[in-house]
Amino acid sequence: MNIYDAISRFSIDTKGFAEGWRFSPDSSIGAFLPEIVLCLTIVAMLVARLFRTGDRIDRWLAGWIGGTGFLIALAGSVIALGLAAPWRHLSSGAPGVADPGSAARMEIFTGLLVYDTFAVYMRGILLLFAVLFLVLTRLTSIPDREDASDIYSLLLGATLGMCLMTSANHLLIVFLAVEMASVPSYALAGLLKGRRASSEAALKYSIFGAAAAGIMLYGISLVAGITNTVHLPSLAAALADLDLPSLIESGQGASRILALTVGGLMLTVGLAFKLSAVPFHFWCPDVFEGASAEIGAFLSVASKAAALALVVRLTLGLGFIPSGTEPFDKPIRPGDRSMAAARSDGASSAGSLFSVSDAPRPHADPPAGSIAERMAAERSAANARLAPVRGFLARLFAFLAIITCTFGNLAAYGQTNIKRLLAYSTIAHAGYMMMAIPAIAALAHESPSGAESAVAGLAIYVLVYLFMNLGAFAVVAFLRNEIRSEQIADYAGLIRRAPMTVICLSIMLFSLVGLPPLAGFIGKFAIFAAVARAYVETSSGYLLVLLVVGSVNTFLSLFYYIRVVKCMTMEPEPDHRAPFRMPVLPGAFVFLLTLPTALLIVGWNGIWEAALRAAAFLVR
Repeated sequence: MNIYDAISRFSIDTKGFAEGWRFSPDSSIGAFLPEIVLCLTIVAMLVARLFRTGDRIDRWLAGWIGGTGFLIALAGSVIALGLAAPWRHLSSGAPGVADPGSAARMEIFTGLLVYDTFAVYMRGILLLFAVLFLVLTRLTSIPDREDASDIYSLLLGATLGMCLMTSANHLLIVFLAVEMASVPSYALAGLLKGRRASSEAALKYSIFGAAAAGIMLYGISLVAGITNTVHLPSLAAALADLDLPSLIESGQGASRILALTVGGLMLTVGLAFKLSAVPFHFWCPDVFEGASAEIGAFLSVASKAAALALVVRLTLGLGFIPSGTEPFDKPIRPGDRSMAAARSDGASSAGSLFSVSDAPRPHADPPAGSIAERMAAERSAANARLAPVRGFLARLFAFLAIITCTFGNLAAYGQTNIKRLLAYSTIAHAGYMMMAIPAIAALAHESPSGAESAVAGLAIYVLVYLFMNLGAFAVVAFLRNEIRSEQIADYAGLIRRAPMTVICLSIMLFSLVGLPPLAGFIGKFAIFAAVARAYVETSSGYLLVLLVVGSVNTFLSLFYYIRVVKCMTMEPEPDHRAPFRMPVLPGAFVFLLTLPTALLIVGWNGIWEAALRAAAFLVR
């Protein structure tokens, strides 16, 4: 390929086949617009920060809508969510989405990122959380007007990194995305200026994060050194070419297998840190206690959602070769006739600088006859040779899930601070959600529909976890402003002062347990059903152990959640607490978060169908 062809292909990959400054639906920029909006929003807030002088206009904005920083951040997040439009891409009538045979998977920016329905779903959850989180910070008045632009810039910067985590298709992008999400979080943990606990939280978080990042980067170098690539589908193909089953059986290539194993373990360290999985959870309780409750909600929900999406990407990226993995391949969805015509016209316009006469053919339809069958057979054989990789990842994450949810639930019993209790609850729920990963790895080749159901179960869990955990932290933040305490003992008798708030918090805590008919039951049931199906189809004993441990831990978690409810409803009010009333707007915000927590089970079939569409192209 000469320089002109390279420039031509890069141009097509970036902006598509549209003329002028327009971007076609299959362009990298067209798929990346929500992230671009987040970048522009950060720049706008930083520019506005230069002109913040405390004049009359800014004071008026601060009084009504939280200042210019909040206004710009909220507008940018809403616009990004509108451009992401998960409701459009995951609806039953979306062309090329409901049909698993269509080429909906698209690699963008020459294979660095991948754009598919899973990325659309997870990115939509992150952007929805960003909007709700901004509203929460306005209602709790943290941050103040002076620091709002800086804090919101860090918040959206971390959200941008998390969006990259959901669509990473390259090991260097994996490292970049994790660091983009982590570094702003270190500063956010120290948001409460002048508080020793907050500064200590930020310091601990950054030290643990730096160590995890170094270990992960070294693991990436080991894997890349053995496979000679960092592009995930190419990496899986290289692992398939090594023929690991034959190497293991013959006893040859022990050094390669050892290097790959160590590299995979070191790569997992970075992911386990983001998930606060045991034994890389040490930072979590102290950071949650030292940081504000709002930042605890951000780290608990957004960070976990992005990390789980990245784990799914890496599990399938290392252990499974999907169809349509060429960096320049573009899908043609049903009805995209104008795009196809543009490609035909472009292919006939040879001789110009951006000539596309050699542009690769899109995955419109697979080759017919014996060629298609041979290609499918070769891909199936390659995926069969990747069975040791999938087995290693399945057992590794099953072990992490077991010790994480067990330790999180047991450690939560002795907590007296509500934020520390929710921190250990977050650790336990990370373990529950990781239980979907072994099922995905075990079924990816043998039963693609079962693997898709496991991904869909995880997607549902993340969605319901957003509402119930954000709602719980929101109540903690609002009560902190009213009673000036975050100790569970000081919640005694709250039912007499704020009955609606206590009812909402109780619903969220019972939903975190997974009790029916609350939304938390849907998430846990979907995860456990995926693990049970994987056990039935593979007869792997570790999956049965995983299912039993998850069920026992669900029962154990009931007791420390119900202890909080008992304190709020059955114990007398402390004498030192002054009378208070929950303001209307905070109460309304908590009520709105409680509604989906209590009512999502009514329409759970529609959520399940959307989650299945989100997973439709990961293992096809």
